[in-house]
Amino acid sequence: MRGTQEEPTVRLAGKTALITGAGVGIGRATAVLFAKEGADIVVVDLNETTGAETVQIIVDAGGKAAFVKADVSNEAQVAAMFDAAIAAFGKLDIVFNNAGIVKQGTVEQSSVEDWNQQIGTTLTSVFLGCKYGVPLLRAQGGGVILNMASVAGTMGIVNRAIYSAAKGGVVGLTRAVAMDYAPEKIRAVYICPATIETPSLTERINSSPDPVEARKAFEARQPIGRLGTPDDVAYAALFAASAEGSFLTGCSLTVDGGMSM
Repeated sequence: MRGTQEEPTVRLAGKTALITGAGVGIGRATAVLFAKEGADIVVVDLNETTGAETVQIIVDAGGKAAFVKADVSNEAQVAAMFDAAIAAFGKLDIVFNNAGIVKQGTVEQSSVEDWNQQIGTTLTSVFLGCKYGVPLLRAQGGGVILNMASVAGTMGIVNRAIYSAAKGGVVGLTRAVAMDYAPEKIRAVYICPATIETPSLTERINSSPDPVEARKAFEARQPIGRLGTPDDVAYAALFAASAEGSFLTGCSLTVDGGMSM
């Protein structure tokens, strides 16, 4: 009715979400936001300290969360991670394969060891998250898979050869998963951020010879004129995971301040 104030929508009430790399940055911001929107959260990270901190932030705000330590490039640990999620909350509705690393360098500067580590942590982890997550989503009659890609996976970026390869793989894999499982009401969406001010980026800026100029250079990559924040990406993930994004699958949410224009 006109003149009345509607109650705020809790978009993920009754849902359980598993988020990898949730100890810091985009993963933490998404975990906290999803919990605020009513979801129970499985916080996955290799760092027990930061993972526990994310859980505590959620619990202190009245939400529910459980921490699972896992190397997401290791199949046995990923399988155990999903078992722990079910043990904690009994079901799973949303999988956000967010964890990854950034290896800098051209192909000449990158070693096979660099390649294997980049692919393992950034692409194999997504494959395993989908492989072991799909059966649990199927058991719920459907669900949502969010995969962290990057503008580096859709355009050329200087000095990011193997990182771009890994993220390009995430794009292709997500599209295939979306096609394969759409009949089972399992949606898959990949998120493509540009330069986001995570703790690792802040550290890199501050450790450069001229932090002020380094920050300006990163900001200049986005036509909008600023770095993205973890919350910018988290809110895009929320839209994709919620009923409001129910017609999204096999597509990108590009959160890049115009970088890929």
